[in-house]
Amino acid sequence: MLPDRVLVANRGEIALRVFRTCARLGIGTVAVAAPDDRDSLHARSADSTIEIASYLDPAEHVRAARASGADAVHPGYGFLAESADLAEAVERAGLTWIGPPSAALRLGGDKLEAKRIAVAAGVPVTPSGSPAEVGLPLLVKAAAGGGGRGMRIVRDSADLDDALDAARREAEAAFGDGTVFCERYLERPRHVEVQLLAGAHGEAISLGQRDCSVQRRHQKVLEESPPPGLDPGIARRLDEAAVAFARAIGYVGAGTAEFLVDGDEASFLELNGRIQVEHPVTEAVTGLDLVEWQLRIAAGESVPVPQGPPTGHAIEARLYAEDPRTFLPQAGRIERLALPTGVRVDAGVEEGDEVGTRYDPLLAKLVAHGATRDDALARLRAALDETSVVGVVTNLPFLRWLVAHPAFAAGAATTAFLTEHPPLSAMPLRRPAAPWRRPWRLNLQPPPPAAPPDVDRGAHEHATGTGGTVTAPMPGTVLAVHVAAGDAVEPRQPLVTLEAMKMEHPVTAPFAAAVARVEVAAGDGVAAGQPLVELES
Repeated sequence: MLPDRVLVANRGEIALRVFRTCARLGIGTVAVAAPDDRDSLHARSADSTIEIASYLDPAEHVRAARASGADAVHPGYGFLAESADLAEAVERAGLTWIGPPSAALRLGGDKLEAKRIAVAAGVPVTPSGSPAEVGLPLLVKAAAGGGGRGMRIVRDSADLDDALDAARREAEAAFGDGTVFCERYLERPRHVEVQLLAGAHGEAISLGQRDCSVQRRHQKVLEESPPPGLDPGIARRLDEAAVAFARAIGYVGAGTAEFLVDGDEASFLELNGRIQVEHPVTEAVTGLDLVEWQLRIAAGESVPVPQGPPTGHAIEARLYAEDPRTFLPQAGRIERLALPTGVRVDAGVEEGDEVGTRYDPLLAKLVAHGATRDDALARLRAALDETSVVGVVTNLPFLRWLVAHPAFAAGAATTAFLTEHPPLSAMPLRRPAAPWRRPWRLNLQPPPPAAPPDVDRGAHEHATGTGGTVTAPMPGTVLAVHVAAGDAVEPRQPLVTLEAMKMEHPVTAPFAAAVARVEVAAGDGVAAGQPLVELES
């Protein structure tokens, strides 16, 4: 039997998404809100709202559920969505946990343990181990959580210690667990994932694949289903591997198995034990409501039998409050918000809402569905042209640029897309001939991804400040100050590290200089453009 009242242990767009399905099914809803988030849209939209001390405290969510009379808890995505501790706390309280059992979360949520289980189940994995075992280039990753937090690419051994330290800090801040590990870094793979539904009776099915290759800071910005041009044999292998892993850990509910595809090779990355930000593209091509099926599976119902193959093509673009070139988070009050008609829009804000730097900067998701990929892409382009946001800087210009880019339109994106095609850069008039579309070297491995030469580099080398003043490129909190008055610094040497949205952002010296004065200290909050460090020749 479906629950009577669901508490969503999350905020923003995903909380509102769960509320909509609950309302359609006649289920009551409860929001939770941290003290600084009480005026947010999700807190205004539920049947009732309970204030909690922190989104990262399992005990607070259980307390709120009991206080509100909720009989079930949905974790959303992010925060504690993959926390076995939260699942256990909910289960101990006698409430229904709308997610995989805590045992499966412990097995699949720890990426190191997940790799060991995958190998035992015959699923190919990306090699991992100590830096010496993995070799360069390598990727430092958080063992818990995802969303690009706690991740660093290392191509030079001299950068390894700093990368490990930064990844640990980010992972601890975002997930409450600073454990990290190293795995081999592939320079130009596709990022393809499989949407799973698994029931309590041992049944598990794939609902198809999604391509999520266009990423910034290891975070997805645009996703589509089905993946363009994916070989049917590889798609079948991915489905089989995803189902095999889900069964190996006793998975129940909706989940996503992520893979890297490089040519004919595919390797398992991780299982995200939650609903994904990009789940609407799968809903569009299957006609299923994945949140509804999370609720039904948690109530003991069997997994649905797919009614034929996916229909059409769907593409999702994420509208963020961030700079369209640098992707640094932005803050401000939304003075005007015009969202498109004719496509699905999952929004987490309204006109008049304040966008801060403590939480994820996602404002809305635009999802276009068409009979073909070209049709879906045309609808998404029109929807982005119809969208307008005033009062806070957004990535809208970037999204419009991306969907118009000939390389993306050709379905040729890899995870290196935004390195080799810098955001808002001039587009080629046409795609190059096939032999020149991927870099190569005679008798050597291809070079790592790099941006094309920038003839105007000197003009924007000092973009972090004017004159000798280095300023904050975004609002945030000073995490660390790396220099003191009198220090000599080299170009691109870190001066200050800022934190915003649980992500670290080093601010570096634009030229060789001496530090005349440091204007901030660790723990200070800063506004965009606020002086950080004064430099002199």
